Amino acid sequence: MTVSTIKARNISVSLDLTVGHIADMVVEGGGRQLRPLHRAPWVDAGETLPDDLPEGTVRLSGDFLCAPFSRSDVEEAPLHGWPANSAWDVVESAATEDGWRAVYRLRHKVMGASVDKILTLRDGHPFLYQEHVFSGGHGAISVAHHPMTAMTGGGRLAFSPKRFAATPDDPLEPDPARGRFMLGYPGRSADLTHFPAAGGGTLDLTEYRMGDRREDFLTLVEADHGGPGWTALARGAEQDLVLVLKNPSELPITMLWFSNGGRDYAPWSGRHRGVLGIEDGRTAIGHAASIGDNWLTREGVATAFALGAGRSVSFRHIIGAMPLSGGEPPQAITTADGRMRLAAGSSSWEVPFDSDFLRIGRTAAA
Repeated sequence: MTVSTIKARNISVSLDLTVGHIADMVVEGGGRQLRPLHRAPWVDAGETLPDDLPEGTVRLSGDFLCAPFSRSDVEEAPLHGWPANSAWDVVESAATEDGWRAVYRLRHKVMGASVDKILTLRDGHPFLYQEHVFSGGHGAISVAHHPMTAMTGGGRLAFSPKRFAATPDDPLEPDPARGRFMLGYPGRSADLTHFPAAGGGTLDLTEYRMGDRREDFLTLVEADHGGPGWTALARGAEQDLVLVLKNPSELPITMLWFSNGGRDYAPWSGRHRGVLGIEDGRTAIGHAASIGDNWLTREGVATAFALGAGRSVSFRHIIGAMPLSGGEPPQAITTADGRMRLAAGSSSWEVPFDSDFLRIGRTAAA
């Protein structure tokens, strides 16, 4: 594995250049080292894996860019596209006045476009600031981030306002000989604490319980609230808070992947437990579906960026972590004047934050 590591005060990030996955992220806070991102148990085990696995599954780690998200059925590429499965080069990596900035370029083109990944760390900020830029190309591309976190004792979730949550027509693992699921497919609810369950009744999407062995996938559509989109996960045993933030005009949906021992075949083998994917995107499921008429576009939700010669499109994303005792995520997050303010019940706290980075209030390119 070829790794590029960048550091600023109290934070470091390592990128696996063979596939563009974040191999490690460490935030120092409260006298501890917090590791908010997951790395699949087989990555460093040296075991023999099935021959037909995409390289992105072989090296499944942290966060990575999907372009397209899911099936590559317009331009030939592995699952989640070349950005998640092939090599990136270091274009630039250097200290700045207040941290570190690195630029990486994908060796492959995507729909004829060059793709840059820009990672920025700031001294004392418990956040990784990311930007991806597509330059040139043709047609249109769906995109998503794919951050994954893992828990040993479950956790509690909170979100910025959402219009609704919905599952696709079919579960990820419909065959009980291979896996299991708990949500209803298809299902839909505007109340995230009461989502239709497979066996009747409802499930609370804001609670991650380790006893629920499952493989579930659903999409949350952002409401029109004028602020950043965010997901907050209070990890119980880890006693920390994992935060994922986006600009809803750029990435209007958040997909949740509950992966808790719900796949019995290799390499998952029932051991991929306590994992939650928090996948902000501009996509449907598969490239062809994303650039055509689909259930999200019928809801007025954009599912792809247009590419073109002499044109560039970009989107930004943030992942962070901080100590948290009590196990309850914030119910409100506001950002202004270089600070993030988090509020839970009668308590609130602030952390340093680049409040201009997400370009809130600016319309994303189509």
